[in-house]
Amino acid sequence: MEHQHQHTHTHGESNIKIAFFLNFGFTVLEIAGGIFTNSIAIISDAIHDMGDSLSLGLAWYFQKKSTKESDKNYTYGYKRFSLLGAIINSIILITGSIFVLYEAIPRLLHPETTKTQGMIVFAVIGIVVNGLAVLRLKKGNSLNEKVVSLHMLEDVLGWAAILVGSLIMYFFDLPIIDPILSVLITIYILFHVFRNVKESLHILLQGSPADIDSDKVSQLLLSIENVEGIHDLHIWSIDGNYNILTVHVVLKQPVTIEKTAEIKNKIRKELLQESIEHATIEFETTEENCSLEQCC
Repeated sequence: MEHQHQHTHTHGESNIKIAFFLNFGFTVLEIAGGIFTNSIAIISDAIHDMGDSLSLGLAWYFQKKSTKESDKNYTYGYKRFSLLGAIINSIILITGSIFVLYEAIPRLLHPETTKTQGMIVFAVIGIVVNGLAVLRLKKGNSLNEKVVSLHMLEDVLGWAAILVGSLIMYFFDLPIIDPILSVLITIYILFHVFRNVKESLHILLQGSPADIDSDKVSQLLLSIENVEGIHDLHIWSIDGNYNILTVHVVLKQPVTIEKTAEIKNKIRKELLQESIEHATIEFETTEENCSLEQCC
């Protein structure tokens, strides 16, 4: 089992590394291509791809970092570092998007001629390169690989839109399509960026995970044999995937240490079905008064 886990981790790291170099190499070429073809749509997608390259680089780094054991500095481990990467990436994407809108909006009023043949070539290359990255990451099992794979799939769709737009401009004299595509791509990027920032901040502020129903968890705990009640229930997430719970459980009657361990194991097993991987449980009796401020 240990060997299999290590193999999966190494394979996932390799997949992300290959996708990173594919994306970064193409982004550099893409920026040059956007300037050469005078296409603000390609430049806007290049900004997006630069953000993706950063995402891949951070994902590659955190794929290794997240497996580091907890220590006295980070007692819950290093999983939350990925949120820092997400916020840094979001800031870069927002900055790039503002630049693109600054360049694209005036072109809506005064469209400029673009080299549509060059745009078509870059669009085809973009679909192929990002498509290869998607196929590579699709084979992986880690969350990093799955999330990044979806991100790269968005890039494929963006390039498909540029390809359609450049073909229209090739056959018809409609240079305004280029800035329109740029603005639409940028709005699409910003929508997802703000959604990701909102999710990241919710996790950093220790909000309850959106996919966990605290009322359902409470009912689940109350259904355990010999449980009279619960209080001081807290649920939060380290990185959006690894969820943690702490709770005080009031027992109907005192039990032996062995029976306590049995109840704990049953509770943890039930919580695992609700995607709660780490649970800290404190037992109390009905006569015991909890001294914590919000214990009720």
